[in-house]
Amino acid sequence: MRLISKMATLLHNPSCSKSRGAHGLLAEYTAKHGLDVDVVEYLQVAWTRADLESLLRKLAPTEATPPPTLMMRTGDAAFRDQGLDKLDPLADRLLLLDAMVATPSLIERPIFVHGARAVIGRPPERVLELLP
Repeated sequence: MRLISKMATLLHNPSCSKSRGAHGLLAEYTAKHGLDVDVVEYLQVAWTRADLESLLRKLAPTEATPPPTLMMRTGDAAFRDQGLDKLDPLADRLLLLDAMVATPSLIERPIFVHGARAVIGRPPERVLELLP
């Protein structure tokens, strides 16, 4: 993923309490262990379909074709308002990916990427699962 320039990246929304919680946990871990975490405010990013595909593969490395809904805010009004709840997660995967490109707020947050794996930080403590 071109957005991830270091070994560890937090895709962060400072307006989200879960994202702030994950950021705080990673800051504590970094202070103790020296991990370099790149914090990216993902709503400010010009996402591409390839970026999202790469992130999906890190979130679900054992799935041949992970559904985009794995990393989407399916409970949000914007998801329903765009009719995305009517789409098939696999058959319509390109439409779902394109919806996230056009509306990044549909992307679940926070997402922590460490090496070749990623986890959605809900609850925030999940980000610690990828750390030694």
